[in-house]
Amino acid sequence: MLLKITDESLTGAILNAIEVNIKNEIVTVKDIIAARVEAEVENYNDKVPEYFNGLVRPSDAEKTLNGFKLKEKRKIDAEKQTYIAYQAFENNGFLVLIDDQQAESLEQEVLLEKNATVSFLKLTPLIGG
Repeated sequence: MLLKITDESLTGAILNAIEVNIKNEIVTVKDIIAARVEAEVENYNDKVPEYFNGLVRPSDAEKTLNGFKLKEKRKIDAEKQTYIAYQAFENNGFLVLIDDQQAESLEQEVLLEKNATVSFLKLTPLIGG
């Protein structure tokens, strides 16, 4: 099953979109995050462009307006990026909405219908105390 995943702003504007292959109709939130990260890393590693535009920042990279810039051009480890994404989800670094319902945990199972919508909302930490 081909699943379209979008990144949205808090106002609902679509910032990015990626399509991923999902093997089963019933998946966990963890499966969705892993499929997304693996697809992003594979796309990056095929070309190794100057910037990585993914869900989470790779180690040894700085955030720029164009994405994450690695200090040294190299391939990214998909497994490491996936674990970083799991931690970010658990620490409220981003929200996952599946058919406009917020996912509560990595182990939450969902049924993906043919026209399912999956959105990621990155949360910006507030500055100050």
